[in-house]
Amino acid sequence: MRFSVNIPNFGDFADPRAVAKVAAAAEEAGWDGLFVWDHVLHRRHPRDFGDPWMLLTAAALATSRIRLGTLVTPVARRRPQQLARQVATLDVLSGGRVIFAAGLGGPVEDEYGSFGEPVDPVVLAERLDEGLGLLCRYWSGEPVDHDGRHFQARDVTLLPATVQRPRPPVWIGGFWPNRPPMRRAARWDGAVPLFASARHGHAPPVEEVRELVSYVREHREGHGAFELVLGGASPAEPAAARDLLAPLAEAGATWWDERQIQGGEGLDRLEAVLRRVELGPPAL
Repeated sequence: MRFSVNIPNFGDFADPRAVAKVAAAAEEAGWDGLFVWDHVLHRRHPRDFGDPWMLLTAAALATSRIRLGTLVTPVARRRPQQLARQVATLDVLSGGRVIFAAGLGGPVEDEYGSFGEPVDPVVLAERLDEGLGLLCRYWSGEPVDHDGRHFQARDVTLLPATVQRPRPPVWIGGFWPNRPPMRRAARWDGAVPLFASARHGHAPPVEEVRELVSYVREHREGHGAFELVLGGASPAEPAAARDLLAPLAEAGATWWDERQIQGGEGLDRLEAVLRRVELGPPAL
């Protein structure tokens, strides 16, 4: 199991310098990755927001080893050509350390409806799937012609290509027990599920993890590596952390994403996050 730190892109972490501090501390303390949220507007959190790709650029410049990415980017509210440029630029800058995680995002009424974008989940799912396929073609550095339902491209080549070949790993987020997002994840390189039974910051029930893993395996077509990313706030006491995480690893989790409790005072506060990061990842 590998271990990452998860922070929102608002509050203290709207400042790239704060994100760089967390990234450097995480690398020094032995964490394997840093992931930031990708929101432009969240009415529950009326605070300063930072652009996630600029925040991750600061993190890349402050580190040399840890993996970097968003959890998750709503492809449906992005222009694929611009997003492809951002991801490829960060992959080059970081020396091939980007992980690209995608989903529908939300809250839909806030982040789509507020700007006159479609809010129909069927349309958003179509845009997500079409956009993911187009992103991979853009990242190749080869000429692209595309005439899709939602996006078009006419003889365009986006350079530089990503350092990682044929592309960065693609993880898919979604709520379990909803089946469509996990069927989508099975077509890519990993799943970042949220659970209806576990709020952000709380570990999911092991039995539900086993059910999800079984479902993904049923729909998995490839035989390459597949990551399952679970997250929450792990106990500070080492034995308690092992008791929590070991069953999840046995059930199939390959990453533990350390998160603050949503609604807690430390969610978007640098001091609280640094305190946890500097203790280092749980030991199994």
